[in-house]
Amino acid sequence: MTIKYEKLIPRFLGYVKQNTRSDENSTTIPSTERQTVFLNKLKDELNEIGMSDVKINPSNSYLTAELPSNLDHEVPVLGLISHIDTADFNSVDIKPKIVENYDGKSIIKLDDDGKYTLDPKVFPSLLKYQGQTLITTSGDTLLGSDDKSGVSEIITTMEYLIANPDIKHGKIKIGLGPDEEIGTGADKFDVPDFGADFAYTVDGGPVGQLEYETFSAAALKVHITGKNVHPSEAKGIMINAVQVAVDFQNALPSVEVPEKTDGRQGFYHLLELNGTVDSADMSYIIRDFERDGLEARKANVKKITDELNSKYGEGTVEIDMYDQYYNMIDVIKDHMDVVKIAEDAMKNLDIVPDEAPVRGGTDGSKISYMGLPTPNLFAGGENMHGRFEYVAEESMEKAVDVILEIVKLNNNRKK
Repeated sequence: MTIKYEKLIPRFLGYVKQNTRSDENSTTIPSTERQTVFLNKLKDELNEIGMSDVKINPSNSYLTAELPSNLDHEVPVLGLISHIDTADFNSVDIKPKIVENYDGKSIIKLDDDGKYTLDPKVFPSLLKYQGQTLITTSGDTLLGSDDKSGVSEIITTMEYLIANPDIKHGKIKIGLGPDEEIGTGADKFDVPDFGADFAYTVDGGPVGQLEYETFSAAALKVHITGKNVHPSEAKGIMINAVQVAVDFQNALPSVEVPEKTDGRQGFYHLLELNGTVDSADMSYIIRDFERDGLEARKANVKKITDELNSKYGEGTVEIDMYDQYYNMIDVIKDHMDVVKIAEDAMKNLDIVPDEAPVRGGTDGSKISYMGLPTPNLFAGGENMHGRFEYVAEESMEKAVDVILEIVKLNNNRKK
């Protein structure tokens, strides 16, 4: 590891061991108390490294801080944003493992018994990391690189700039927020209070990712009310809620699911199904790159609901469907200078920008629609949201390099 970022990986290893999983069933902000605990620890750390105006916004729980400009002229204010929560997978007692000088070929045993492995035949992304140091899970939890890599990289960048005042920079604002993984974290993001002119989320995957086109997204909850009677007397009377749930799922296009789509193809994704004969509940996410496509998918859901209610009786199937975020390209297309800075920063560092549309969303999707153009930069992680997650130390170092290069390029821009 380079000396200049000597605290980057120890910082990351400490962060991932702290459970910050969010909870979509919660109604609080943040959705879990453990996120508040972590945010307060980060607040103390930001004060310790010398950041200014460090505070947690009581209305949205974003931890924000400022690094004042050391220039003799005014430039646009740069914002850097990451989220501190982790996804819906076991995050208790995370034990990151370090694989040094990975040969790019061998199977990596995550757990002692070898039940869970990182096999290049299954995960060909491993082939890119020959000679590098990988940080993996121990097989029974996620890692939390999404997005504690981003958090670590932003704070390390700030620490480096404070320790090296000869590096010139404009004013920089950072925002570390909760609940991105459940799609609510940026709902109340306060753009005027944040005070940036342009921003990036540091929440992407492998080196080179530069994302400014995302899915448009909706969430769907389905509640099914059955009619339970004794099976011996069921003919013509029973309505099996689980069977209706199966009918609902089967009415959706079978090929339009995540495991059968890629590129610009959208999908319906069944996340959860719980039920008995008496009642059943289903949870979906719906995704499409085109706004019209999202509306068509929502209309299809309503059509299926109407058909099932016609078959089984009005009120059998009830849905709650709402939009989560929209494709940020509709905003970013008018602010491509923000993309250009990131492109130039990567090219200056011999990193080839990967600008493929992201099959997901970021807090930047919502924040861009609030008036702050916010593309997404890579943070380094692979196989995120599960036991096969890993990140290379070198990828995280390159993320810091890119942020620093963006800072330097911004010095030549006019506010």
